[in-house]
Amino acid sequence: MTLKTTYSTIDAFTTRDDSQIRELMHPASHAESLGVHAQSLAEASVAIGAKTHLHRHHQSEELYHVTAGSGIMTLGSESFPIGPGDTLCIKPGTPHCVENNGDEELVILCCCSPAYSDSDTELL
Repeated sequence: MTLKTTYSTIDAFTTRDDSQIRELMHPASHAESLGVHAQSLAEASVAIGAKTHLHRHHQSEELYHVTAGSGIMTLGSESFPIGPGDTLCIKPGTPHCVENNGDEELVILCCCSPAYSDSDTELL
């Protein structure tokens, strides 16, 4: 039995907030094979000059960890710069978005618990 996923085999898709996502592990795809049930891990990328839509999740708590690029994070009523090595906790119900203001793709690892769901995402 395989106990891992391989990045090169995972296709990216666009989420409701308009970011490109690769679901590295998610219950919808990996519950049976890997036992993933309560959380998801994805890699999000935001192109140079792009910004995600302001949104919130009603159920999911998110952890963001920036691995490449730079940007401006809006979290509730605050906006601040983010870059490689920064980690953020986004509580359920908190409006948030991210803008790539750098000169390379902004890449963020996103962990959600409970797992990410379009139905839990409200665009604002």
